[in-house]
Amino acid sequence: MAVGESVQLAPRDPEPDGAYTWHVRSAPVASSLELPDDEAVVQFDPDAAGNYVLELEAPDGTHTLTIRVFPGSYLPAGSVRSGASGMSGYSGYSGQSGSARPTQFSGGASGSGSGAGEAQRGEGGRPRIRLDATVEDDVVVVRADPQPNPNSTTDRDDLVVEFVVDDRDDIDDSAVETEGWELRVPLSAIGDRLRVHAVAIDETYSVPDAVTVERDALTDGGLTETESEPASHTDGSGAQPVSVSRPNDPPKWAQEVTLYEIYVRGYASDDDEADNTFEALEKRLDYLESLGVDCLWLTPVLQNDHAPHGYNIVDFYSIAEDLGSREDYEQFVEAAHDHGMKVLFDLVLNHSAREHPFFKDAYKNPDSEYYDWYEWQDSGEPGTYFDWEYIANFDHRNLEVRRYLLDAVDMWADVVDGFRCDMAWAVPDTFWQEVHDRVKAKDPEFLLLDETIPYIADFHEGMFDMHFDTTLYFTLRQVGRGDEPAERILDAIDQRTEVGFPDHAAFMLYLENHDETRYIVECGESEAMAAAGALFTLPGVPMVYGGQEIGQRGRRDALAWKHARDDIRDHYERLIEVRNETPALRNSGSEFRRIDYEADSDRAVAFVRDHDEGSYLCVLNFGDDPVTIDVGDLAVEATDIVSGDSVAAEGGIRVDDVAICPLA
Repeated sequence: MAVGESVQLAPRDPEPDGAYTWHVRSAPVASSLELPDDEAVVQFDPDAAGNYVLELEAPDGTHTLTIRVFPGSYLPAGSVRSGASGMSGYSGYSGQSGSARPTQFSGGASGSGSGAGEAQRGEGGRPRIRLDATVEDDVVVVRADPQPNPNSTTDRDDLVVEFVVDDRDDIDDSAVETEGWELRVPLSAIGDRLRVHAVAIDETYSVPDAVTVERDALTDGGLTETESEPASHTDGSGAQPVSVSRPNDPPKWAQEVTLYEIYVRGYASDDDEADNTFEALEKRLDYLESLGVDCLWLTPVLQNDHAPHGYNIVDFYSIAEDLGSREDYEQFVEAAHDHGMKVLFDLVLNHSAREHPFFKDAYKNPDSEYYDWYEWQDSGEPGTYFDWEYIANFDHRNLEVRRYLLDAVDMWADVVDGFRCDMAWAVPDTFWQEVHDRVKAKDPEFLLLDETIPYIADFHEGMFDMHFDTTLYFTLRQVGRGDEPAERILDAIDQRTEVGFPDHAAFMLYLENHDETRYIVECGESEAMAAAGALFTLPGVPMVYGGQEIGQRGRRDALAWKHARDDIRDHYERLIEVRNETPALRNSGSEFRRIDYEADSDRAVAFVRDHDEGSYLCVLNFGDDPVTIDVGDLAVEATDIVSGDSVAAEGGIRVDDVAICPLA
């Protein structure tokens, strides 16, 4: 982080009745920082650049936390890190609402490093970094691959890398050697685990990356011996004393799926003849499987205040009675798994409903045991966002709040395959980091998907695996309305790198959801067909909102199954099929490339997706009339793999809405 930023610090896995005290053990010479000695959750506001070492005295012992603070001049443009994100915007505290943040910026920073470094800083934005590790001659070697921002004038060789070894791993500093872009630690100096973090530095610092080296468990429950012959984690031969992982990489399965959002109180039909909503949804699984869907996101299923969207929760541990029982829900999840589908749980950690019994007890009652669970305005009303009337923001400075929510996280993580995290920007970063570590410790393939508007690059460091691509969403709306040329969607893809997201970050692509007007209503039918093509050809994970594939026009209305548009459904089914069959269109191992082209309308755009198994020209046309695209000397086979027809035309390729053609 940098001077001028703030972060909330809290004990992990807290005991609400436990005694916790923070101390500054060491700080830069210029710092006069002190921390309150009577608070378990504190705000860290560094006043000087350098290394801070903090101590937390806790019931289970003393814990150490090293924080690298850069000068304020290194602060990434548009930083929104407040550290107290849970404090609402009613007074401007903790920044603005998600939709008010400037979309050209990536958000706050959370760098960490050991030692100071001065780069030959050039013009441009945040650099990027990737860490990898191998075992060589009984030494763990961590190598950094820094990259300058696309807009930077800095040479890659001039980038500085700073490393830090995780305090929790208790590695003797004298055993750690760093030189340039490499860090080395003898295997003999490592206990059960070594975690290394690093940032690249240019005119500012990158989103940190991390790598974990962990001793493999033996069949008898012991650990492998350091004398065992070491091998690279990619070698696969001989005895391997450690395994290497990259905790910030998204689960591989999550990058290959087609995601489908189900608005639980509008999706199933009365004709399904089911005893409860989950049983009715289960009867729709055959349909979803035939469509090609393989991951389901259900809007909240917990007990709520009867608002049909379900986000106003009154019990974080119980399934909503109007949907069915917990047994019914778990049976639905099991049935989805039997159909080859993952299931995401909609996780709400920012607020409760005002009908929650804890809030009702606390409202206008400072003597309530739950009063300190919530934020309060001077007026006596609860803190909230956007003047929402039916929710109240939790105060994450309260250890009982944290314990209550973490226990709910543990409960539902055991049932599902991932969390879609509601209003992620409104919960403290450090709380998400704890959630990340808890769920990944049980299941490294568990998915964490954040809803943050606009997206924040630093949320990819130890918090979330995948991000709503809000920039692409808004751009597709602008293009669909005719307010921007179609080529702007390529700029939206490039922006991911420009704002500092690392190359290993994953993005969810969407046209609509339960909060948005249907795309076909706002933009038109021709535009909707082209936009569907964008979801399945641009880099990212496509998401379809239930009903989108049948031409549904109401945002949260019951789905009009009897009036489903077969032509639109066929279009989606074929696009899903083509993406599944074409490695270049999927995230893993594929690349996105701009090309030179000419079109007789600015409603059309062309680009290439590359993969070792073949490259493809992708063309999208958001206009009502067919468009001819001239791609110059690019060698293209004129058969469109979506329609199976030739799209060859005088002067180029003729496209109605979407065409995907192999490169010769």
